[in-house]
Amino acid sequence: MNRKTLVLPAVVGVLAPVLAACGGSGSGSGGGNAIVVGTTDRFTVTKAAPAPLDPAYAYDVGTWNILRQTVQTLMIQPKGEGDPVPEAAQKCGFTDSGNERYACTLRDGLKFANGDKITAADVKYSIDRARAIKADSGVSALLNTIQTVETQGDNQVIFHLNTADATFPYKLSTPVAGIISPKNYPKDKLRDGFDVDGSGPYTLSADVKDNAIVKATFTKNPNYKGTLKVNNSKVDMVSYKDADAMGAALDKGSIDVMTRTMSPEQIQKLSASSNNNEDLVEMSGLEIRYLAFNTNAPSVKNKAVRQAMAQLINRGELVSKVYGTQAEPLYSLVPASITGHSNSFFNKYGDPSTAKAKSLLIKAGINTPVKLTLHYTTDHYGPATEKEFKILQTQLNNSGLFDVTIQGTVWDDFVPAERKGNYDVWGMGWFPDFPDADNYLAPFLDTDNFLKLPYKNNRIISNLIPSSRREADRLAASSDLTTMQDIVADDVPILPLWQGKQYVAARDNVTGTAYALNSSSTLQLWELGRGVGS
Repeated sequence: MNRKTLVLPAVVGVLAPVLAACGGSGSGSGGGNAIVVGTTDRFTVTKAAPAPLDPAYAYDVGTWNILRQTVQTLMIQPKGEGDPVPEAAQKCGFTDSGNERYACTLRDGLKFANGDKITAADVKYSIDRARAIKADSGVSALLNTIQTVETQGDNQVIFHLNTADATFPYKLSTPVAGIISPKNYPKDKLRDGFDVDGSGPYTLSADVKDNAIVKATFTKNPNYKGTLKVNNSKVDMVSYKDADAMGAALDKGSIDVMTRTMSPEQIQKLSASSNNNEDLVEMSGLEIRYLAFNTNAPSVKNKAVRQAMAQLINRGELVSKVYGTQAEPLYSLVPASITGHSNSFFNKYGDPSTAKAKSLLIKAGINTPVKLTLHYTTDHYGPATEKEFKILQTQLNNSGLFDVTIQGTVWDDFVPAERKGNYDVWGMGWFPDFPDADNYLAPFLDTDNFLKLPYKNNRIISNLIPSSRREADRLAASSDLTTMQDIVADDVPILPLWQGKQYVAARDNVTGTAYALNSSSTLQLWELGRGVGS
């Protein structure tokens, strides 16, 4: 490459990469040694989460990175700009004017990786199973507009929706809608362990130590029939304990590609480096970070406490000190590049102000300083999270209005505690299931929100979410979307902090890195190939 860093723009809220001199996705070799990808994601089996890779349970970017490669969906998100396109389906579309009946015709000759034929009954089984199990991860909420699934013959699937849902094609592109075999996945319970059986472009073999995957091997599926061109025969994904260990492996040539999560310092170093053997690809990301509130907890039950925090937190300072140019302040749950975004928090609170925050607390009769613990995960979102929460702690405590402590917990313990309601305030990240404003609002605000938040707003649930989903033209839904964001800014069940960019680092003989991540921040390993290094 002529430039050390390739910067890819975003268009209309969806990644629209352009290829640089290192080669496009079609130039990679179909054979040769496995391409080795490094990650700091951990894939573990625990008592609280014994089935991390079951499509009916998995609901984080790491596990979806595995399922996207192995489990086929009716629709798929294109690697560039645009609406979902058929994948396991030959064609799909709404068959009524009200966006309540959606029909798909399967491709001819579809098979699971073991050679078994795929029929419409398998699709119905997969969707109905995820809806019936309704795992506590909250992923089944993506299917909550389905009323019934009907089959006609072996290749016709018809979804009858309980309400209009223009975003439904996107939902059929997510792993929870993946097609799985009734032989391997019980109807009424999750499939424990790390086995995955699907019809995607790869099969999976996992090397496991101490109930955790240390290496996941993806081998090209000879029975795959879909739209994807697979540019390699095998990919090894190796899990590292931290970003430093992953970076050292790239420098040594032990891995070919480095994905999430790199540290801000690593990204800065790679961007400024003169090493012609390593390339850094920067993409405008749709990842967001936020604070969530248990609005039933005594410490934050009064809305004024949450509003005062929104009034005090200095997003600009936070981003500048921790992430630099790798992120930008966010004043809504919906990122700035997504249709329907509104700067609702800035419109309501303006610049940080201790005086305004104090006034809010005095009017509500809140005694100060308010004692709080902010909880964060130490190992899921990268090494900068601790620094980020120390700055949040300092900003709140320096006001004299809060007495904040912070507590870090490993992800495997953090998630069960959060779901049990053990935290009053905690930090999380969100990688969208699909690039639409609905997916930044409904998962947090609908009845079956994935965070199990007690906050409920009847206007949002009963009127605004259904109304916004009726609009196939998402710009026409902007009024409803803006109103939801304004309500969130006033009630503060969620406090958005920043949105970040995406990065991939690779040896310079690896091609296809421009499309290695889709707009939902999940990996597309089939895009990777081998070219000629400098």
